[in-house]
Amino acid sequence: MNRTDAFVEPAATHAAAHESEASIGVSLPHESAALHVSGEATYTDDVPELQGTLHAALGLSRHAHARIVSMDLDAVRNAPGVIAVLTAEDIPGENNCGPVLHDDPILAVEEVLYLGQPVFAVIAESHELARRAAALAKSDDVIRYEPLEAILTPAEAKARQQFVLPPLHLKRGEPAAKIAAAPNRISGTFEVGGQEQFYLEGQIAYAVPKEMDGMLVYSSTQHPSEMQQVVAHMLDWPAHNVVCECRRMGGGFGGKESQSALFACVASLAAKRLRRPVKLRADRDDDFMITGKRHDAIYEYEAGFDDSGRILGARVEIALRAGYSADLSGAVATRAVCHFDNAYYLSDVDIVALCCKTNTQSNTAFRGFGGPQGALVMEVMLDSIARQLNCDPLDVRLANYYGIGERDTTPYGQRVEDNIIAPLTDELLGTSDYRARRTAIAAFNANSPVLKRGLAFSPVKFGISFNVPFLNQAGALVHVYKDGSVLVNHGGTEMGQGLNTKVAQVVANQFGLPLSRVRVTATDTSKIANTSATAASTGSDLNGKAAEAAARTIRERLAELAARQLGGSAGDAQFANGQVSVNGGAMPFEQLVGAAYLARVQLWSDGFYTTPKVHWDAKTLTGHPFYYFAYGAAVSEVVIDTLTGEWKLVRADVLHDAGQSINPAIDIGQVEGGFIQGMGWLTTEELWWNCDGRLMTHAPSTYKIPAVSDTPAAFHVQLYQNHNAEPTVFRSKAVGEPPLLLPFSVFLAIRDAIAAAVPDAREAPPLRAPATPEAILDALDALQPQRAPQPATEPATTDTAA
Repeated sequence: MNRTDAFVEPAATHAAAHESEASIGVSLPHESAALHVSGEATYTDDVPELQGTLHAALGLSRHAHARIVSMDLDAVRNAPGVIAVLTAEDIPGENNCGPVLHDDPILAVEEVLYLGQPVFAVIAESHELARRAAALAKSDDVIRYEPLEAILTPAEAKARQQFVLPPLHLKRGEPAAKIAAAPNRISGTFEVGGQEQFYLEGQIAYAVPKEMDGMLVYSSTQHPSEMQQVVAHMLDWPAHNVVCECRRMGGGFGGKESQSALFACVASLAAKRLRRPVKLRADRDDDFMITGKRHDAIYEYEAGFDDSGRILGARVEIALRAGYSADLSGAVATRAVCHFDNAYYLSDVDIVALCCKTNTQSNTAFRGFGGPQGALVMEVMLDSIARQLNCDPLDVRLANYYGIGERDTTPYGQRVEDNIIAPLTDELLGTSDYRARRTAIAAFNANSPVLKRGLAFSPVKFGISFNVPFLNQAGALVHVYKDGSVLVNHGGTEMGQGLNTKVAQVVANQFGLPLSRVRVTATDTSKIANTSATAASTGSDLNGKAAEAAARTIRERLAELAARQLGGSAGDAQFANGQVSVNGGAMPFEQLVGAAYLARVQLWSDGFYTTPKVHWDAKTLTGHPFYYFAYGAAVSEVVIDTLTGEWKLVRADVLHDAGQSINPAIDIGQVEGGFIQGMGWLTTEELWWNCDGRLMTHAPSTYKIPAVSDTPAAFHVQLYQNHNAEPTVFRSKAVGEPPLLLPFSVFLAIRDAIAAAVPDAREAPPLRAPATPEAILDALDALQPQRAPQPATEPATTDTAA
């Protein structure tokens, strides 16, 4: 793998050399890297189990939609090792774990709304015994159901006007008139599947009862404060009775933002009832069956455009599968609406987003949070426009880019003031040699009857901030101890993305210390209260700024003391290389700290940060929902086998804007990981429900995530040299979610290769996503009806929006 970026030496190998250098803006290793590779990192399941710990498992429904006629749980209670069986009747407070609306029961009551919905919980002496007892839910002797009609696809739900929330509608200008008057028009449909988060560490919670009706909940969650609140509501307790702690997660990707609540609640309910610690660790198959995924979508679109491909008017309807409850679908749909434009100016546009209610898992957050679903259809439309005009899709994209000072306002009313997409594109086109490769690929395809190559470019403009303004806040707590070591606690959660490393770098930079002198502790609701989820790519922006504020307060106190002891002004104090210098004099940091303690100077501080400029009118879908935009672009080259539908990514060139990177090594890793994860969504990860509403792709044996072998041999990833126009930490930019949109170029390259197989076809390849081999063969057959029919598996002939 070829990688060139802002760092030139392996961070782990040269960590010692960096100890004497600046602690920010350099490629220091992840703070838990050694623990990860040695297996010493403590996850929730690794917390030492207290004496008397019990284990829980969930009994799941067998129908997508049914009335519960009766439950006779005696067989479950009498199973070996079972201590108790709990149902909704045992919940003393609110039977709800929905993050927004109260429409998501912890345990089903009277009716089940999807196949796999938890109906009861078994508490047993061991994990295995609990699972065996819970499996008895499959028997008609335990639960009798009266099946009801189930709606399984967003298309069905849309036809019946069944939604979990009212439709969203954003309109600017006169799109219908502009489309009708345009010299060229396109219209069509498209569909993209959902995606399982597939975190390596599954959903898990460990609840430990404490004195005076207290509960300590160890939860693998992106949102400890929400877990605290939902557990308290369920137990009918004030929030201060519950403490939620999370040291780290083995991946989250949005799947542990709201949906960790059910597991935290069940473990806590059992712990309260039995006055014993209870652990609930979901089996991978159960995790798949219970939890929500990325929202899949079906689209109807049309556009009018001029002879250069510039869009004059556009309309799109995005029908998202919400599942049986609202969960976070409203915010996901809003973000989809706000990212339909992607990197392109739309003067006249009509966007509708529907949250379709289906009898399937309640879909939830996933890296990108609606942004990918909004922007993908725009890229498909532009690709189709280019094929209708018989020109390079790159040129159509360039013709539609946002401008600077004109054509710079989004459909929702926010100006694109930090636009760097044009120079970033120019740099990538040069380093990737796009134009020459386009010519070479055309020559290859002309002489290759079976294997066809495709090349595609796609950009991204991604808004950074929560689109619910009050969530854009964070707190932190910094302690400086008498020996000069520093402890930091903040409200964000570490899920492998390097948040704790970046926050530690920010604090170390404030004090001029090597990173080894700063330690970040587990996220804990008893230390930082009322935190927002670690989501929306805001973790470093929010928590880094809060920690920086806390550290700066302490530094200012120390600077005043240093000025008194060394002479000069506190404003001239310099903190660097483990020393504090003023007016030509200097002393070691730990010496100054010791003096501060003796002088009764406060050596701890809290910090708080709120993102400025962000506002949003949810009724009109207008405002300034994003603090800034992150940009990027990618060029991907694929080869497909037109006889089998198999394909391979040959090369990918990626250039991404992370602002002035706090840690280039970590940011490069995020870009690479996001690219491959997004590629999996669009090519191999197919979710398929059968006609009974059972998710059939519920394990690694049936659900294919990308492997190391799917990474291209030529993978050129660079960070674009840039400073954030807004005063974020170190002028950096968020990097978690935006790179997931870059592999649009992979999907479009596959479309390009299919088009090369049928050069006489003027229409765009009707390729659905994910572009599995079956989908590729279907697209080839649609373009060339005289092809011999290809055998297809069941999922390929089933509505993949199901």
